[in-house]
Amino acid sequence: MTIRFLLDDAVVEVADAAPTATLLDHLRYRLRRTGTKEGCAEGDCGACTVLVGEPVADGVAWRAVNACILFLPMIDGKAVLTVESLSPGGTPTPLQSCMARNGSSQCGFCTPGFVMSLYGRAIGAAGHALPVADVIAGNLCRCTGYGPILDAAQAVPSIDRDDAALAAVLRDLRTAQAPDASPAWFAPRSVDALAALLLDRPDARLIAGATDVGLWVTKGLRAIDTPVFIGDVPELRTIAEDAAGVTLGAAVRYAEAHDALARLHPDLGELVRRIGGLQVRNAGTIGGNIANGSPIGDGPPALIALGARVTLRRGDTRRTLPLEAYFLDYGRQDRAPGEFVERIHIPRPAADAIIHIAKLSRRFDSDISAVCGAFHLTVRGGVVETARVAFGGMAATPRRAPACEAALTNAPFSEATIAGAIAALREDFAPLTDVRGSAGYRHEAAGNLLWRLWHRERGEPVSVRELV
Repeated sequence: MTIRFLLDDAVVEVADAAPTATLLDHLRYRLRRTGTKEGCAEGDCGACTVLVGEPVADGVAWRAVNACILFLPMIDGKAVLTVESLSPGGTPTPLQSCMARNGSSQCGFCTPGFVMSLYGRAIGAAGHALPVADVIAGNLCRCTGYGPILDAAQAVPSIDRDDAALAAVLRDLRTAQAPDASPAWFAPRSVDALAALLLDRPDARLIAGATDVGLWVTKGLRAIDTPVFIGDVPELRTIAEDAAGVTLGAAVRYAEAHDALARLHPDLGELVRRIGGLQVRNAGTIGGNIANGSPIGDGPPALIALGARVTLRRGDTRRTLPLEAYFLDYGRQDRAPGEFVERIHIPRPAADAIIHIAKLSRRFDSDISAVCGAFHLTVRGGVVETARVAFGGMAATPRRAPACEAALTNAPFSEATIAGAIAALREDFAPLTDVRGSAGYRHEAAGNLLWRLWHRERGEPVSVRELV
């Protein structure tokens, strides 16, 4: 298969691109852009960070991504910047000069990734309007040199970049592309084309950001038959907000959805902020997090508690169901062959709703949940009128807690009721012991999240970060 992309200001054409070859391998071993490093090969350490750009009205929209799990055909028609792109004539950017002067680089292995993440922040790339520590949360420094790196970023907060000419080239490049497929890689450009393709190939593997499927290749060494990339389907990239709530296309990335979800409730925005590093959120999608059915996916428990509904499509037929009904068992979802997740609707909670969403993990940033709990209560006159409680990491799927909900509903909102609801969790879940936590830990932690809700509603600090 042939793909074309821009590297700096030159068109790169790859006539023999394997469908699951990674961008990292192509940069390092075919183009000799060895500044981009391979550390973890799973999107965790950020040593492979590059910027990928797409044309917009006023230039190019850049985002930092992990090249190690990004399949090469996913950048067809896009632009790429590596660390070598920043100083083509040998003159470093102000950011690089500052990092060199103040000792921000020790062993140096991670430095190109940090530079790319911080350069993205400096030019206003997607998702980078965050505190510096959040921007580099997906970059790991094994020499613990974060202090000087943070100082360098604060010293060079912005860099001017004019991408008007680059955007024009990109628009021409995209127009010139063959729109859909090669025998090994399919990239439909409309939702109708996707629906028709999946009727013909119901066993195809959908790929949006490759933050999960990428690891199947780099770590599991699996072959992916009939990969279908949905990241360029415009109908799946839409975000709609109204008084009723937020509706997201299945291929909306977490970084793109953050602000809309935070407007639904701040806890939801905070949860999204802690899903992977920025590079993962710049690639991983809401629909992908749902479609893969992981029992420890961060998004689904919160969306279930908020009453989200998912729309599935097969051919021209659509059906909508509560999100909790989509998850059947470990590795099993209510999705027929040829059917795909098209969009997700999250209702806007009432202004007086009590909502608490919390993720527990061994590491605060860029880590997988041991337990994720989400609570959505309506309390009027001191009585709990409604309760939706959902957990991840407690069962084979993200699940509601019916016994816990029953213990809360129509009961006084009191310490005794919370204690009873915690006891009821034993009826709802029999969690496993694994590397992220024992069954006993998960039970105790899940109950403690209810205590956290209770104490927070009383105006008391509930996080060690609030005590610093």
